[in-house]
Amino acid sequence: MTPIGLAVLIPFIGACGVVATRKSPLIRNCVLVISGLVNLFLLVYLLLGRENYDSVQVLFETLPGLRIAFHIEPLGLIFALTAGSLWPITSVYAIGYLNAGNDPHQTRFHALFCVAMGSAMGIAFAENLFTLFLFYEILTFSTWPLVTHSRTPKAIAAGRVYLGVLLTTSLILFLLAIVLVGSYGSGLSFIPGGVLSNVSPTLTAVLLLLFLFGIGKAAVMPFHRWLPNAMVAPAPVSALLHAVAVVKAGVFSILKISVYIFGFDALSSLRLNDIMLHDIILWIPAITILLASVIAMRQDDIKARLAYSTVSQLSYIVLGALMANQMGMIGGAIHITMHAFGKITLFFCAGAIIVFSSKNKVSEMNGLGRSMPWTFVAFFIAALSIAGLPPTGGVWSKWYLALATLETGQFGLLAVLMISSLLNVYYLLSIPLRAFFLPADEPPQALENRASMVAPLTLTAAVSLLLFFIADGLASFIGEIQP
Repeated sequence: MTPIGLAVLIPFIGACGVVATRKSPLIRNCVLVISGLVNLFLLVYLLLGRENYDSVQVLFETLPGLRIAFHIEPLGLIFALTAGSLWPITSVYAIGYLNAGNDPHQTRFHALFCVAMGSAMGIAFAENLFTLFLFYEILTFSTWPLVTHSRTPKAIAAGRVYLGVLLTTSLILFLLAIVLVGSYGSGLSFIPGGVLSNVSPTLTAVLLLLFLFGIGKAAVMPFHRWLPNAMVAPAPVSALLHAVAVVKAGVFSILKISVYIFGFDALSSLRLNDIMLHDIILWIPAITILLASVIAMRQDDIKARLAYSTVSQLSYIVLGALMANQMGMIGGAIHITMHAFGKITLFFCAGAIIVFSSKNKVSEMNGLGRSMPWTFVAFFIAALSIAGLPPTGGVWSKWYLALATLETGQFGLLAVLMISSLLNVYYLLSIPLRAFFLPADEPPQALENRASMVAPLTLTAAVSLLLFFIADGLASFIGEIQP
């Protein structure tokens, strides 16, 4: 088994180990964390072995032309490293969170979490659309029980929406797009420059829309409803959905398909008669960015506010993919990492607030920062990153996206990015400011009594600061791609 195959296999082995050691919670939890650390070590090894980028590992061929195969390329490695870095951190947080609530189904939770991470690795390293689709569906089915983990009527209803939206979009739209690419393109493999050089502009536009709406995990409106509904799940699941695997798998898939199936030449020149279809389609994620930001402003439930923030932020990445230029590709790719660390910090903080203070409404958080200083300082740093303000990593991804709009003369889209960032400042930064500077509703008391929950959110907030200084290296790494 090659290292790339092991990177996909280790999470599934970890799931088996979690189940096998279920009678000893301590050993089970060690297996969970160690699996994540081993996987991360292997991903770093793959990063250092750049000479292997052209290698392809074929597991088996189901039918002629349909093979399950993996390869390494910069976009996939960035996504895998982002998810792989957050896996052990989220595992530690989940252990503390579930123990705090005396959850009776921790083994099931941790095992499915491992399967979800294995699915994310399969998506990251997929060599072709068939492999990507297979692991995309495994990810859906492995995370559905996590959404319904509490088994309350509200959670079960949210699970139905989750499964209904994601399966409907993937089996009708996404799968149809793959069949059409296989029929009219030059293959299903991800190839620099794309595989649609002989496809008509009309069919190219249809394929683009099928992928855009068929990859429901990207939460482009109107196929976003599953994401806010899933907020009934425990905070570690929200972190998995919003930062580690699920939504990132969606926007990563759109980015990879834009680069390696369509190619920038086909996207940027997409027109029908005298109508520039490319410029029109760009406004689909742009509208999602604005509408979701406006909706987020009106949410008093902290997790609902963060959920609509995610819907908005995901379309930044989709917009970068559809810009069809190098700046857009770089901005979208590094926003996967910047948003992942920022948003997982916000959800870690939200979970800590709910566990430690039993408050989930923004309007109830007056003065709470005096009782939970670490949590709200971390929230403040992560909010800066999501809003795209220094000294956090989020400023650079939005900077590259802004440059992409200027390069193509899309000044309207530049205005969208600027307005959305201002809205981010309002609905995110107002939370820690309220917690630190408004009078407390009750006398302050120390509430942060679980290091297993406070340490992960402190670490991910620190990484959001660190990313400000290493973003140039990430951009150079992505810039090696010749789309």
